[in-house]
Amino acid sequence: MKEKVILAYSGGLDTTAIIPWLKENFDYEVVCVCVDCGQEEELDGLEERAKFCGASKLYIENVIDEFCDDYIVPCVQASAVYENKYLLGTSMARPLIAKRLVEIARKEGATAICHGATGKGNDQIRFELGIKALAPDLKIIAAWRNDKWTMDSRESEIEYCKAHGIDLPFSADSSYSRDRNIWHISHEGLELEDPANEPNFDHLLVLGTTPEKAPDEPEYVTMTFEAGVPKSVNGKEMKVSDIIRTLNALGGKHGIGIIDIVENRVVGMKSRGVYETPGGTILMEAHDQLEELILDRDTYAFKKEMSGKFASLVYEGKWFTPLREAEQAFIESTQKYVTGEVKFKLYKGNIIKAGTTSPYSLYNESIASFTTGDLYDHHDAEGFINLFGLSSKVRAMKMQEQGIKLV
Repeated sequence: MKEKVILAYSGGLDTTAIIPWLKENFDYEVVCVCVDCGQEEELDGLEERAKFCGASKLYIENVIDEFCDDYIVPCVQASAVYENKYLLGTSMARPLIAKRLVEIARKEGATAICHGATGKGNDQIRFELGIKALAPDLKIIAAWRNDKWTMDSRESEIEYCKAHGIDLPFSADSSYSRDRNIWHISHEGLELEDPANEPNFDHLLVLGTTPEKAPDEPEYVTMTFEAGVPKSVNGKEMKVSDIIRTLNALGGKHGIGIIDIVENRVVGMKSRGVYETPGGTILMEAHDQLEELILDRDTYAFKKEMSGKFASLVYEGKWFTPLREAEQAFIESTQKYVTGEVKFKLYKGNIIKAGTTSPYSLYNESIASFTTGDLYDHHDAEGFINLFGLSSKVRAMKMQEQGIKLV
């Protein structure tokens, strides 16, 4: 019997061309696995295409709820944003895809896993770190880095398929390189390859519209959270995946969550892309609005530091590591009392606060108001300032002793 290889299959041109390439160059039985993280219509016709190209079977694995509950929610709770803009849409999905690839490899008795990520991107790192962490015995084939891979363009891939009797509904004309799941869609290529060019949003956007074309009237939205987990939108309780779908529709309608970023890839180069994350942007902002009401000053400050570290860790594909588990444990401990309701209005790309309430709010009006109350005496500030500024005063006195002019 032939050895089996598990191919991470998207149905696009690259992974479609890889099927006959694997059979020709390695004599493998090719088992395709498409991990459904919310690609929607991109999954149409995949089974017929995979088998037509020579795969023995295709698994379509729906992991949407697992993706939302076990990968997206921890990143929301962490307020994880890479380089202050990127909400990790692709980064969060890759470790789950790697995990499911390994699970199918074990089920099928496969000896190798193949992916179609290029040698210039982050995804090769994310896939391979995940596979190595979960199945160090499995061989990894990165087609684009393999010496037997001679195709270097869409045209050459199409010609390769035709030479193997495979006529596919792909054209050689240029198009954006996209990645989609329930959380976001990314766009790279075409005019975006030059940072000097303005994005052609009319041609580019999939999930929504630009702020300029959004409705002229704002729309109010309320959300509730329990222990840092979103529970409802506008009074309707839903599972997390349905909350994201609902927010995607609302955010897309009002031009929310469109970012144009030049980011630093793990491999060392800068890349430019446009990301649409309408529901995710709303969810992150709503969670942050609630959290700032509840966390004490020191915890809030330390968690802000941890947010950046957690985002970088996820971006770099280090999900299946003790460090991620430890950081997530800290983050989860901060979410115990992140419970309450957030109200905001969406208007032309903006998320505008309209009121936040929580039974665990640390905001105390009697303390924060300008009126002196029982819990705060203005005179107490004098002693605090004297002690808080003591080191500065002592230093200034010493400088004066030495005849050093301070002003």
